[in-house]
Amino acid sequence: MALSQSGIEGLRSDVTAAINAHWKFFLAEGIILIVLGLAAVVEPLIATFAFSFFVGWLFIISGLVGLFSTFKMRPAPGFWWSLASAILAIIVGLLLFWHPIAGVLWLTFVLIAFFIIEGVVSIFFALEYRHDLPSRWGWMVVSGIVDLFLAAVILLGLPGSALWAIGLLIGINMVFGGTTLVMMALDARRLLPPT
Repeated sequence: MALSQSGIEGLRSDVTAAINAHWKFFLAEGIILIVLGLAAVVEPLIATFAFSFFVGWLFIISGLVGLFSTFKMRPAPGFWWSLASAILAIIVGLLLFWHPIAGVLWLTFVLIAFFIIEGVVSIFFALEYRHDLPSRWGWMVVSGIVDLFLAAVILLGLPGSALWAIGLLIGINMVFGGTTLVMMALDARRLLPPT
């Protein structure tokens, strides 16, 4: 179901009003993200292992929830597949705790695969739509090349790069996300009607 133009405008004004009403919250969240992001950039090893433990907890919790729901719905089809999936999630989570360096290495391989896929898709998308996006397709190609470059840097630096890559990239992402929130909050504050 498509939104009408008036529906889109109404949605925009609702979002703008919500941001204006809660600009202090967005500002505080942005500042916290920037501080945590800078800490991750300064200490990427700690951030990498923290992320690994976080992912481990996610696997364990999802596995336990999967076990619970599987046994609650035992007569449903696919019981054994659901049971195997839940047990596998718990095992992966526990492995991330028991062997954190191996877990970080696995997560780094996932990150490398992500950058390769993202880079190739970005480049092919840009080339496919270069006539439709004449002013942007070059930037998309550059973005794809940067993704492939990052994948190569991390891959060629293994196993040492596994200790810093995830934490550093998470930190950079948090800094940029936090900066965006701060700028959005300050802009919303500027647009508030005078009291």
